[in-house]
Formats: sequence, C-alpha cells, structure tokens
Amino acid sequence: NETKVTYFILLGFPTTAEQQLLLFSALLLAYLLTVLENFLIILTIRNNHSLQKPMYFFLGNLSFLEIWYVSVIEPKMMVDVLSHDKRISFQGCMTQLHFFVTFVCTEYVLLAAMAYDRFVAICKPLRYPLIMNHRFCAQLLAGCWMCGLTTSSIKLSFIARLSFCDVDRINHYFCDISPLLNISCSDSSLAELVDFILALLVIMVPLCTVVTSYVCILFTVLKIPSSQGRQKAFSTCSSHLTMVVLFYSTTLFTYAHPKLMYTYRSNKLVSVLYTVVVPLLNPLIYCLRNKEVRFSMRKTFTCRR
Repeated sequence: NETKVTYFILLGFPTTAEQQLLLFSALLLAYLLTVLENFLIILTIRNNHSLQKPMYFFLGNLSFLEIWYVSVIEPKMMVDVLSHDKRISFQGCMTQLHFFVTFVCTEYVLLAAMAYDRFVAICKPLRYPLIMNHRFCAQLLAGCWMCGLTTSSIKLSFIARLSFCDVDRINHYFCDISPLLNISCSDSSLAELVDFILALLVIMVPLCTVVTSYVCILFTVLKIPSSQGRQKAFSTCSSHLTMVVLFYSTTLFTYAHPKLMYTYRSNKLVSVLYTVVVPLLNPLIYCLRNKEVRFSMRKTFTCRR
C-alpha cells in the first residue's frame, strides 16, 4: 500500500485569523533583529583591530552561522503562518533538514571550540598566542563545519530511505528528524538508532569538552589571589557560558531521543526556543556582557556617523 510521497504538509501552530497576524509580526521582528544583530557583530569584529583575537574570530563565525541557521527555518515558518497552503516538497523537506542539522551540529562543536579557547587563555596564558594561532583556529573552525556536514549527511542518508505512505502531515513547523521518523510507514528502528548514536556523539562529546574546560578554568581562577583578577577572568567566560547553557538546555533532551520527544505536545514550543529565541538572545548576551564588544561597536558606528 506504499505510495511515493511528493510533498508534506506542515501543520505548524493552530491559530485564529487575529493570532496569525500577531504571530507573523513577532516572527518577522525576531528574524530581522537576529540577522541585524549578528551582522553588526560581524561588521564590528572585522573593522576593529582590537578584536582580531581567537575569541572574537570564533564569535564572528558563530554569528555568520546563526544568520544561516535562522534563515533555514524562519522564512518558511512565516509564510506558513499566513498561507493556507502549508505544503513543502519532499526534496525541499530533505534540503531544509540537511541544512538545519548541519548548522545545529556545527554550533555544538563550535561552542566547544570556544570553551577550549577560554581554557587555554585562562589556564595557559603564556602559551596562548603559540597554541591558538591563526592556523590552528582555522583548522578548528574547518573541523566544526566538517563535523556538522558529515553528521547531517549520514543522518539524511538513513532518513531519505524511509518509506512514507498516505500520511503526509507533519505536526511541526519545519522538517525535523523526529516528525519524519514518526510518520514513516516502514521500519525506522535503524534510522532512529543511527540518529541516536550520532546525536549522543555530537552533543555529549562537545558538552564534556565544555564542562572539562570550565572545571579547569574554575580551579585556575580560584587560585588567583585578588578578587579583581578573579572577576576579570570570569567576565571573559560569562557570555559564552550563558550561550552554552541556553543552547544545550533547549536541544539536549529533544535530540537525545527524538522519536520519544515528538510524542509530547510541548516539543514544538521547545523547538521555538532554540530556533527563534536563543539565536535572538545570543548577540544581545555578547553585546551586553562583553565590555570590549560594546566599546568596539560604539566606536565603529560613532566613527561611521
């Protein structure tokens, strides 16, 4: 009874006509602000010599990543809010899934690379320029993207092989792994196992790196005799640590066991946090909590005016 599915219908959020316009306006504002904030950070880092450091090299690339990250999800999401035709082609669904998983996995590893940078800066300050040289930073960044692309390609190769029958409705607002696993009419146990193992590796290995780095940083900072020195050391990590907590806490349980999480109605609301809210907050966190970024941004746009 299998038929080849050519498109899916994204059910999204059930809303009234009045709520549709309000939701669209909120999503449009969030998307424009996210793109603008990240673009300003990239521009500030590029135009200020004082920010030509590994820490800001990774931050600039994180901003570049998040511009594409939200652009994969939010434009289609906004169109579907106002449109009665919520269809997405099978090829379009697989393409959206591929890029989304690539960007998510890349961000996991990139946040771990940023944690390692802070570890070297605080725990091995004399060797920091030697270890975190431009070549090594470029290699770390390339490794982040390779990890994301490889993970996404493997996951997609298993999900694209699944058969879909007459059930073409996806109870989500974008093509994610969990809804596709649940509407498949073929045995998805192998695809689910592969997805679980890869999710465990891509989430837990970077998370262990982050935790280990910050444990070492904590012990090193506690040895600093002056309270001013300890405060200065912690201030360089607070922005990154806040971003890590926000991103990991909203994605960890969703992707650790995707098929199970999809059964909960709250899953769509959790997804909104890491696809809309967290990307919107990340640039604000760095601008508000990092004096060097604030000063450089003020200097950049004051000089331009």
